[in-house]
Amino acid sequence: MSKSGKYFVAIVGGAISGSVAAEILADHGIQVAVIEQNPRPYGKIEDGLPRWHVEQRKQEYCRIDARLKKPGVSFIPSTKIGRDLSFDDLVNHWAFSAVILANGAWRDRDLGVPGAGKYVDKGLIYQNPFVYWYNHKNERNYNGPRYEAPDETLVVGGGLASIDVVKVLQLENYERALKARGIPTDMHELEKKGIPAACKAHGVRPEDLGVKGCLLLYRRRIQDMPLAQPPENAAPEQIAKTERVRLKMLHLAQDKFLFRVQERRVATGLIVENGRVAGLKLAETRVEGRSAQPIPGSEYELRAPLVISSIGSVPEIIPSIAMKGEYYTFTDERLPRYQGHGRVFGVGNVVTGQGNIHASLVHSQAVTTRLIEDYMGIGSSDGNFSALYAAAEASVAGQTQTIEDNLLTLPALSPDEVAKLQDRIRTLQDRAGYTSNYDSWIAKVTPPDLE
Repeated sequence: MSKSGKYFVAIVGGAISGSVAAEILADHGIQVAVIEQNPRPYGKIEDGLPRWHVEQRKQEYCRIDARLKKPGVSFIPSTKIGRDLSFDDLVNHWAFSAVILANGAWRDRDLGVPGAGKYVDKGLIYQNPFVYWYNHKNERNYNGPRYEAPDETLVVGGGLASIDVVKVLQLENYERALKARGIPTDMHELEKKGIPAACKAHGVRPEDLGVKGCLLLYRRRIQDMPLAQPPENAAPEQIAKTERVRLKMLHLAQDKFLFRVQERRVATGLIVENGRVAGLKLAETRVEGRSAQPIPGSEYELRAPLVISSIGSVPEIIPSIAMKGEYYTFTDERLPRYQGHGRVFGVGNVVTGQGNIHASLVHSQAVTTRLIEDYMGIGSSDGNFSALYAAAEASVAGQTQTIEDNLLTLPALSPDEVAKLQDRIRTLQDRAGYTSNYDSWIAKVTPPDLE
């Protein structure tokens, strides 16, 4: 297809999914406008991947940059659908050939305890803002939410994201305890060596520092944690092997970062004192298959200085986008078409509803396990887990190709329609302060002290 610009597509979101879709379309001569809610387009690579993954983050930034600098791609930063531009206006009045939603899953799934919404930031917080704070808190000009990371925090979860949260807590607490003794250390040393080895290197025992450790609460059994996956159509012995691997992975993580775990626990209520959450009411669960139901009579209370909910992420609510439960109403995953509009599609986590950036991994069991171990910080290699992202990119590429095939059956835009879209894009860019080129913009909006 010639680069005639007869088709023009808007992509909402510029991180992995959005940038992959933009590159594929641009390489086939289709003009693309990438509408990104943040000044920088890196999504959960920047704000969800904890900051100790320094080299991995830089590599992924470069990959996203290269895609968004492709000829035919227009980048529109600091523009949020539902705030700066309505979804209704975008799909009904802008005359794009198609709109692709690639805005990921940034809304934390509700804790599921009655009344919890009243106590957010009052002793109860959620994973996404907590990790965002952790990644940016040391920047001089940071003006986002600020949190404490107290010892004995309760974390409700069980997936990789909750492991990230408990690691943040443990690293913060042991760094604070070591520095209180005049021992110089930092997050990088503690994460790379592990807390026991780092303490030993400084001539101190972890148990002498007085840190009791945060507690991870999981509703099912430890061997059910989604830290490794069995092969498709797995035989019983393969499932049993996967369960053993999960147990080993979690225990290795506990040994290295010294957090505690209680399995088969579900939150049934909040302990509230003086208008703040002071702990959780819990019950033991009976696990049968995928079901984990509270056991009557097993209820008890567990007090804590902070509760963090880390039970998953779902797409954000955008005015005028119809939802079915927690998700947008897409027809199917092969051609994820939004039911409310024939030219609106979705790619990546906005379709799957999985905010975890590793969720699309399709690989052999052995390789997957090694990659996840490296991500968790318990693997033996250099921590390069690029294949986790490559698999997500491949999934988006397949969805984008199907969308493109469908797009080319639609009427082409006229030169006047293309020119009007370009004018409106420039207006949005000017409003955001994007008046030069992509590289200049990224240099301008990157904090000089970003870790």
